[in-house]
Amino acid sequence: MSVRPWRDIERRKSRQIMVGNVPVGGDAPISVQTMTNTPTSDARATIDQIRACEDVGADIVRVSCPDEDSTKAFRLIARAAQVPLVADIHFHYKRALEAADAGAACLRINPGNIGSSERVAEVVRAAKANGCSIRIGVNAGSLERDLLEKYGEPCPEALVESALDHIKLLQDHDFHEFKVAVKASDVFLAVAAYQQLAEAVDCPLHLGITEAGGLIGGTVKSALGIGNLLWYGIGDTLRVSLSADPVQEVKVGFEILKALGLRTRGVRVVSCPSCARQGFDVIRTVETLEARLDHIKTPMSLSVLGCVVNGPGEARETDIGLTGGGRGKHMVYLSGVTDHHVEDADMIEHIVKLVETKAAEIEAASTDAASAQAAE
Repeated sequence: MSVRPWRDIERRKSRQIMVGNVPVGGDAPISVQTMTNTPTSDARATIDQIRACEDVGADIVRVSCPDEDSTKAFRLIARAAQVPLVADIHFHYKRALEAADAGAACLRINPGNIGSSERVAEVVRAAKANGCSIRIGVNAGSLERDLLEKYGEPCPEALVESALDHIKLLQDHDFHEFKVAVKASDVFLAVAAYQQLAEAVDCPLHLGITEAGGLIGGTVKSALGIGNLLWYGIGDTLRVSLSADPVQEVKVGFEILKALGLRTRGVRVVSCPSCARQGFDVIRTVETLEARLDHIKTPMSLSVLGCVVNGPGEARETDIGLTGGGRGKHMVYLSGVTDHHVEDADMIEHIVKLVETKAAEIEAASTDAASAQAAE
């Protein structure tokens, strides 16, 4: 039996669609999404929240359109946004028609509550006319009544059957620019449903553990569920659903991808939990550095360890390393090699400057390489 390399994730082969200018599926990077929680009718507040999510790397943002005031404001919001917007539609199919006309890059519809096939047909016509893709959003909490009666409760088979029924409906209308989600708040249910669906279709899959909970609990559930699927190559775009600031959803999404080596953005911090051996306050230092380095988008690694037990070893594997020493003097590593010492009082500012300088060097080298390639 052949064994794959232990770090190799072989992604499921899916066909590619476009959400605005963001490719989803195929060999495109796994995109990170979030959703606004401001009243959509308040265009200014919604735009401000989208901007904050863009600043931390969101690739796509979803905006709920529950009423006509929301779809009117959506036009202004879509013009201001720098990333593609998904219009989230429930119950009222006319909101989908309005959102498509107002600049939505994608329409999220739920087969359990959008209405008759005739209404879906109208949504498809609007999507085609406006160049929108569609996200089929199956959710364990809003399955069709006939499927609940058939299966007795939400289960993987019910979620997948719902998804397949709606896929057929779109295909019958000669619409193929769609991605699918089969979400549940139960990790086991969601993972099993996605695994079954991945075997049955070739369309892109949108991952998520819905209603996952607050920042800590929801992060853990999402990392387990989404991470498990990604590990086995399933998933083309994701949203971490948290009862928290949408900015946190984006950050957690990227951290999941970074942990699996699927995407790199910003500084990846390796740090110890701290103990009595620490030569400086590791927890406070890491918190401060993460906040100070939040603006760095260039992929790079930083190790922050309180003592020499594991510090030198971790520093050898990172771009910049800081290891606690005695008498307030700590070791700094550059590209895995001991380079110099830094005093307690200067430590934070010194590391921030080193990271910013390194990021600038990486960006400059990347630009030079791109220019040389273009010249050839």
